[in-house]
Amino acid sequence: MVIGDARTRILDAAEELFAGGGYEATPTVVIAKLAKVPKELISDYFPRKIDVLVALVNERTHVEEDDQVDAVPGDLAGTLARLSRALPLRASPAMRRILFREADTHGSVKERLGRLNGELARRARFALGLALPGARGDAARLEVAAATFAAILIYQENLCQLTGHQIDPDAVAELIAHSLV
Repeated sequence: MVIGDARTRILDAAEELFAGGGYEATPTVVIAKLAKVPKELISDYFPRKIDVLVALVNERTHVEEDDQVDAVPGDLAGTLARLSRALPLRASPAMRRILFREADTHGSVKERLGRLNGELARRARFALGLALPGARGDAARLEVAAATFAAILIYQENLCQLTGHQIDPDAVAELIAHSLV
């Protein structure tokens, strides 16, 4: 068995279990059983259970380093729609559930969620600035539009789980665009 393989299986199992029942409700022995590793091996990689959660959040949620924006001046809705399709956020639906569930009780998770949201809002603000010629929108309105767009993109998995409906990013882009013109 490859050593890295066991660590990956531990993180895979923890992701599934934390997303399903939550961090607090998941004992390490259950993680070990699902990962098919001895319980002691978990502590070799992660001295405390919280270290498993921190590793998951840090390693399995990120915004890719691509600042390319396909912005067309005057086409706010199209610019936001293209941004949502090329969304640089990488986090599985399970990881998004973990982020939202555990942000209230774990500072490192809350901080990570804040950074992800901030980076997406920054990119949306940048794209809107390119697409909105000159003085047609003030900074405060652009900030609100970018923050709203980022929040919807991050929260869409949770909203879908709550309502059973997918959020159409094109419809969101259209709504935000109309609010700025």
